[in-house]
Amino acid sequence: MTTVKVANEQELIKKLSSYVEKISNDSINNRGKFFVGLSGGSLVKYLCEGLPGINTDWSKWVLAFCDERVVPEDSEDSTFGTYNRQLIPKTELTKDQFIVIKQGVTAEEAAKDYTEKLTASFKSNNFKFDLLLLGMGPDGHTCSLFPGHPLLEETVLKIAPITDSPKPPPSRVTMTYPVINNARNCIFAISGAGKAEMIKRILKNKEDLPATRVKPEGSLYWIVDNAAAEYL
Repeated sequence: MTTVKVANEQELIKKLSSYVEKISNDSINNRGKFFVGLSGGSLVKYLCEGLPGINTDWSKWVLAFCDERVVPEDSEDSTFGTYNRQLIPKTELTKDQFIVIKQGVTAEEAAKDYTEKLTASFKSNNFKFDLLLLGMGPDGHTCSLFPGHPLLEETVLKIAPITDSPKPPPSRVTMTYPVINNARNCIFAISGAGKAEMIKRILKNKEDLPATRVKPEGSLYWIVDNAAAEYL
């Protein structure tokens, strides 16, 4: 694990973007495609601000979601909907490069359909993402894997439904650890004093929280600004 400390949110956005640029280009050069998993929350802002300035072959990107809320795409709660409005118009990405959840179905059906779409895209049921861009909530959750939830122990399903999310909306689909920890690279990008206590609990105290369980076969990076790293 590599912890990268930066001065502030703007420096975090620059550092995150430089990592994405390098990993995307390495993946495209080595394997012809770049498979990346996106998260919501503050990460959306960082990516929509930073990614339009990177140098990459956008046509080789395949974008999925580390988790997604089971809501219509035009809902404020839709992670894809937000990227569709805020990132696609600023880049050469097209909507059909995103693997999105099925509309108008239950979380269980959406998770099954999403698994099938990923299997078709990877041409395998071994989903090996080049990069997962992860967020961390104030309770230490990542993706839609929450403290104390049974999905923390899921080993069979790669994409799981959740209908009792403690954070609304309750219905979601999420990657599970067999996918997360199979990734070539995982990056957490965290800023702000509000996350400092949780950063300490995860990175310093190594408490058993959902974000602490992210231990990919490949590389793990935590990019934190000074405010978030206050107690490290």
